[in-house]
Amino acid sequence: MYTLWIANKNYSSWSLRPWILLKALNIPFNERLSYFEDGESSHEKFKVFSPSGLVPCLVDGDTTVWDSLAIAEYIAEDHIQVWPKDRIARAWARSAAAEMHSGFTTLRQMCAMNCTNTLKLEKITPELQNDLDRLDAVWTEGLTKFGGKWLAGDSFTAVDAFFAPVAFRTRTYGLIFSATSQAWIDRMLNHPAMIEWVEAAAKEPAIAH
Repeated sequence: MYTLWIANKNYSSWSLRPWILLKALNIPFNERLSYFEDGESSHEKFKVFSPSGLVPCLVDGDTTVWDSLAIAEYIAEDHIQVWPKDRIARAWARSAAAEMHSGFTTLRQMCAMNCTNTLKLEKITPELQNDLDRLDAVWTEGLTKFGGKWLAGDSFTAVDAFFAPVAFRTRTYGLIFSATSQAWIDRMLNHPAMIEWVEAAAKEPAIAH
């Protein structure tokens, strides 16, 4: 069985991605939670289980996989439902997930994940608005092109998991999206696994930033 190392659920958007993917697809795994050091670097602490000193990290027997995208691809080798069955939808989903994985820098900087609180932005800068507009365009394209309730069709796949932290950010910071995108956001926020994540996050100790 997989063992998935993660950090604080309230703050670790990277940890959420493989966790929600495994949960939503009902793939068994053992969760190991290692808290961030309060106000200090957690790199050395995480290096005990993660070669990069970062989370998430998946352990499968003698195999260790780090980085959320690599973890998703590793899981997909044994569980084809990780990505859409249709080749075109699969290519789109991988492209969108990769863009989320490497982009949206301003969103990450200005809207750090804090899924149990409501926070207010002083202003939405042009750079942040560009990120929001691009998110809206990606989500609308997937929902329209593939005609399902999830981003790449009728089934929850890795592309939904990769954008899951943004769904929390929309609620935390009151970010505005089109009706089409908001329907997906609401669906994500009401997913039982997302609710489970928030309930656990609410019980964690707060940390200094």
